[in-house]
Amino acid sequence: MGRLAGKIAIITGAAKGLGEADARMFVAEGARVILSDVDRENGERLAAELGDMAEFQYHDVRHDAEWQALIDDVVARYGRLDILVNNAGVVKLGTIETQTEADYRFIMAVSADATFFGCKHAVRVMKETGGGSIINMASIASVQGESVVAGYCAAKGAVEALTRAVAVHSAREGYNIRCNSVHPSSILTPMVIEVARQSGVTVAPDSEQTGTLAKLGEPDDIAYTVLFLASDESKFINGAAIRVDDAKSVIAGVV
Repeated sequence: MGRLAGKIAIITGAAKGLGEADARMFVAEGARVILSDVDRENGERLAAELGDMAEFQYHDVRHDAEWQALIDDVVARYGRLDILVNNAGVVKLGTIETQTEADYRFIMAVSADATFFGCKHAVRVMKETGGGSIINMASIASVQGESVVAGYCAAKGAVEALTRAVAVHSAREGYNIRCNSVHPSSILTPMVIEVARQSGVTVAPDSEQTGTLAKLGEPDDIAYTVLFLASDESKFINGAAIRVDDAKSVIAGVV
């Protein structure tokens, strides 16, 4: 019996990167997974590979109405929503002096706005069906200064703060809904590889790195944490901000 057997889950940004790793692990542990993304090609490919327990849904997380439609459809077909992973995110380089308004608003919409709308509609249905687990993907960028991604820091800080608000509200109302945030450092995903390329930095898997501070994590390092928070094993963890960063956020001078 899998750790998520019988559970219904939505994962945003599931077509690749961290979301893909989450989806693969969730299906392996018995969950039915709705892969939410705007990347139709990769999303449909992954759903087909994962089989009958996965399906792709085109979903622009920036819009409240699309969230309502997606979650209402899932509940109508499966009777409930047990797990929401707000994983979708985007990063664009820019300091507080150079980040453009367009890039800033796009970053905030995909990360902060989307997480707000996702939590809003997940709570709406989970409170009626016995509860659930919401996992919000934040970053160590919300707990340490990273000057070249100012907008991203702002978005992930909002995600972290919202997580606590949702957790406290749900606990006070007796909803049996847990909401926690995960804070990765740099993980070897397409997004990180592209940002590194733009910065003129070459990245490689942890196994090819030398020196403790140079390590990049792998997507499964995050997926295992998300799996734990999604499962009933973490039933007494609520409002937590869990760093998965090999101590990078507490070592002086590491950015």
